[in-house]
This record gives sequence, C-alpha cells and structure tokens, in this order.
Amino acid sequence: MLDGVSLDQLRTFIAAADEGSFSAAGRRLRRAQSVVSQILAKLEGQLGVKLFDRSARFPVLTDQGRALLAGARAVAGDVDLFKARAKSLAGGLEPELSVAVDVMFPLAPFMSAVAAFQREFPATLLKFNIESSAVVEPVLDGRCAIGVWGIGSWSIVPPQLTHQRLLTVRTSMVVSPQHPLARYGATVPTIVLAEHIQLIHGDLAELSRTGTIGVLSPRVWRLSHLGAKLAFLRAGFGFGSMPLHLVEADLASGALVQITAEVAPPEGYVVAMSAIYRTHSPPGPAGRWFIDRLKHDDVQPLVQKASRAAASIDASAARRRLPSRSLASKRKTNR
Repeated sequence: MLDGVSLDQLRTFIAAADEGSFSAAGRRLRRAQSVVSQILAKLEGQLGVKLFDRSARFPVLTDQGRALLAGARAVAGDVDLFKARAKSLAGGLEPELSVAVDVMFPLAPFMSAVAAFQREFPATLLKFNIESSAVVEPVLDGRCAIGVWGIGSWSIVPPQLTHQRLLTVRTSMVVSPQHPLARYGATVPTIVLAEHIQLIHGDLAELSRTGTIGVLSPRVWRLSHLGAKLAFLRAGFGFGSMPLHLVEADLASGALVQITAEVAPPEGYVVAMSAIYRTHSPPGPAGRWFIDRLKHDDVQPLVQKASRAAASIDASAARRRLPSRSLASKRKTNR
C-alpha cells in the first residue's frame, strides 16, 4: 500500500497541517473540503496510522502525524527541487560548475560570491578547489570550467584560454626583522639579494611556463603552499613576495618587514586576478553569473583598503630607511 502514496496526497497532508482545517486546505488547493477529507482518509489507510484527530471542531495532528509531517515536507521539497533543476537544464543551465581558485585571491569576495551563487542557482552543484597557483592546467584539460588566476607581468596566458579581469592584488616583498636584509635599510641591489635564499610560491607547471622570471637569487626554495611560505618568512629563512592583504597585520605588528628590490617597478608588483576559461567552451549562464559576481562583489572596498594599507606601509618603510643609509654606505665601502 505504501507504494501507492502519491505526491498529491503528501501536498494535501502538508496543506491541512499548515492551515489547521480541511476547508482551509481545500481553499488553498482549490478543492472541495470533502475531496481533501477523502484524500487524507485514503492516505491514513495506506500508511496504517492516524494523521489527524478529528474529535474536536478542527482536526489536530496526532503524534504520528507530527512525526511524519517533516518527512512529507522533505519529499515534497526534493520533488520541487528536482523539477526546478530539470527545467533549468532544459534551458541550458549547467548541472555542475567546477572552479579552480588561486589561493592569492582574497577570500572575502570569493565566499560572498559562493553564498550568493547557492541562493541564485540551487539546482547547480558548485565545486571548487582553492589551489596554490595550480589553476591553469585543470582549466586546460577540462577538469574545471573556470579558473580564478593571478596574472602578473611575468605570466604567459595559453592562447586557448580567454581571461576576464576581476580585481588587482598588490604584493609586497618581505623578510623577518631578524633577517640580514631587514637591516640593509635602502633599496636592495640585485647582487645583495642573490646572496640570500628566495622563497617562491608556485606549482611546477606554472614555474615551467614562467621560467626564471621573478627569481632574484640562485638560491631558491619552492613552496607550493602559501601558508608554508608565510611561516618560513616569519621564521627568517629567506625573502619573498606575498599578497599584501595576507601580510598586512604582520607588517603592522613588526613580525615582517617590507623591503624593496632594485629591479622592482616604482609602484610595486601587482597581480591582476582574472577569470579564465577555454575559449571554445565558454561557461553557461551560471558560470557567467559567477564571474560577474566575483568581479563586482566587495571589490571596491577591498581595493581601497589595500591601497590605504600599502600607503601606510610604504611610509613606515621610508621612515625606517632614513637612519640606515650609513649602514648601506658602510657595506658598499667594505666591498
């Protein structure tokens, strides 16, 4: 008998429980009260339990009825979601959206976009991996429809990929205050940087494309995990560049010190975070919406905050360098 339970019966059960009377449920469902009563009586017979106590003026849920109501709602909700997903797929909506995200992308706008996406596209399964720069390969081989990648002046974008700019991340070259470079006091010549270990963040595939671009020392430690790189910098193992939004607190507290390479551009190094996808296989409606959300969601406040922090850090670095020029001159004399 249970195999004969229908979705219509469950919706009638839910309506009667919500409305508190069979007549009100009938008005909601546009059916006569007698039809509602018959449907519920048949459902009770099939289930073998009483759903409503009809001894009073208005029907009241029994203990068994209350226990089964949540299950009825879940079944009806799943069917509604199933129908909505089928309708969306028929209209070209992706059943699944896979995104590879460079760990350099700020988390605040990304999490905001994920939350909004789940509300906007409940029928599309969102899958993402936050990677240590290993973003290009999953997009190229089709494992991910979209990549969120940091494109710098040193980056080589494969010709089969299209990219759309999202936001800009400024990077800062930093060392521990106990590191010899922290006491250098002025713009550090390349010949001096070459004497120290440089910590580089990136996966092997990315490094093979960029070669030695960005490498300022023959002594290189490569770390694919950005958190490990930050820990190594704090411990004084070497120098390296980090996204400013990740080291802002360290620079403010003095746990890290900003240095400037002789070959660095006046405005510092910036990375354009961009959405990438295969040109011959562009994202569908959900993917396009997600890219647009990443482009606009919380970007301006983030950029403004980073700019203010960068100006403050640059001013502090300039003040710190002033009394240290004699050290730099002394070092050059000793050479």
